[in-house]
Amino acid sequence: MTHAALPDAVLPAAPPSEGIAYVDGQYVPLGEARIPIIDRGFVRSDATYDVVHVWKGRFFRLDDYVDRFYASMAGLRMTLPCSRAELIEILHQCVSRSGLRDAYVQMTCTRGVPPRGTRDPRLCQNRLYVFAQPFVWIANDEQRRDGLSMIVASQQRIPPEAVDPRIKNFHWLDLTMGIFEAYDRDAVVAVLPDRDGNVTEGAGFNLFAVRNGRLATPDRGVFEGMTRRTMIELAAELQIPVEVRPVSVAELAEADEIFLTSTAGGVMPVTRLDGRQLGDGRPGPIARRLHDLYWQRHDEGWLATPVIYAD
Repeated sequence: MTHAALPDAVLPAAPPSEGIAYVDGQYVPLGEARIPIIDRGFVRSDATYDVVHVWKGRFFRLDDYVDRFYASMAGLRMTLPCSRAELIEILHQCVSRSGLRDAYVQMTCTRGVPPRGTRDPRLCQNRLYVFAQPFVWIANDEQRRDGLSMIVASQQRIPPEAVDPRIKNFHWLDLTMGIFEAYDRDAVVAVLPDRDGNVTEGAGFNLFAVRNGRLATPDRGVFEGMTRRTMIELAAELQIPVEVRPVSVAELAEADEIFLTSTAGGVMPVTRLDGRQLGDGRPGPIARRLHDLYWQRHDEGWLATPVIYAD
C-alpha cells in the first residue's frame, strides 16, 4: 500500500515582531526555527537556558543573566560554540531584527546530537539557540492588579540532590503537574513543597512571604531567580528585613502577604492561598512598594543596557 505525499502548506511569512530566532548561525522568523529531533536537549532534556528581558528598548541586568547562563553551562560541562561577546551580539541582533521594545529573550545551550552508535555526552558538540519574542507575562493585567490565587500543590518538587535547580533546566514535569492541580482547584498558580514540608518554587517563579514586616524566601530547592535577587536588593534599599531560609507550608499559611517574582512579570501579589483569602483580599503594602520601585528602576534605566537597534 502506498500513500500519496501531502503538499506542504504555504503559510504567510510571520512579521519580525512575532519573534526572531538564531539557529545554526542564521536569523530566522521564530515560527520557522527548528532543532534536530535527536538533539539530546530534546530527547533527554539535556540542556540549560536563561531568559533576559528587554523593557522599553533596554536589557535589564544583561551581564548578570549572561554570567548565570555561563555558570549553568559550567555546571553541566557544556561550552558554547561562540565567545561571550558573540553571544551578547546575537542577543542584541535577535531583538534588533524583531524591532521589539519589550521582549522576552531566551538563550539555550543543548548537549547536541550524539555521534551514531554512542551515548557518550562528551562526544556531542553543544549547540546554541537564541530567540526574542514579545514580552511574556505569567499573570495578566487583572491578576497583577488584584492578586493571584495560589495553592500549595500535593506534588513535591524534584529534590536538589537529584537535579540542582540552581542550574536552569527543562525538568518541568513536577511543575507542570502542579499547574494542572492549581487549575483543578480553581487557582492560577501552584508552589511545590519539598519532602520536609517546606515550600520551594513554582513554574517559573520564586516566592516571598511577609510576616510582621519581614520578608522570607526559601533558601533550598529553588532556582535563584534574578528578580528574586533584585527584590532582596530593593528591600534592603527600603530597609525591609529579608531572610533567606526554609519557609514551611504552615508558616506560609500564616503570612500577612505573599508575592511571587519572575523575569516574566516582576512582582506578582498572591491574594488567595488554598482557597482562603489573605488579609483583606487585596495586594499587600510591601508587595505594592516593591512592585512600584522595581518598575520605577526600569524606567530610570537602572542596570540597563540599551539594545543596539538597526538604523
